[in-house]
Amino acid sequence: MTQVQTLQKEQFEKIAFLSKSLSDVNRLRILLSLEEKQESVSVLVEKLGLSQPLVSHHLRELRRALLVSVERKGPFVYYSLTDKSTIKRIRDLLQLAENLLAQKNGFG
Repeated sequence: MTQVQTLQKEQFEKIAFLSKSLSDVNRLRILLSLEEKQESVSVLVEKLGLSQPLVSHHLRELRRALLVSVERKGPFVYYSLTDKSTIKRIRDLLQLAENLLAQKNGFG
């Protein structure tokens, strides 16, 4: 029995849910911005050059996917990675994408 055959439908759904959460360039940029330390929305807005509503939207989605956590300190809200290994996984996906693209001249 192959590994794919042993995965249950529920497990595939979990993988698909997480994959959808990681399928946005801005979400990946936000996650990478949180690699070193927690940040506030305003710092992320400045770092990434995105609007505050857009950053907040993506943070909500990342929080829903359990990729980031929130900590309130007085009037400020800070976001951090829930699991530091997320960055390694993103870099692994980048390596896979680069390897695939090296074999073919682009996606599509």
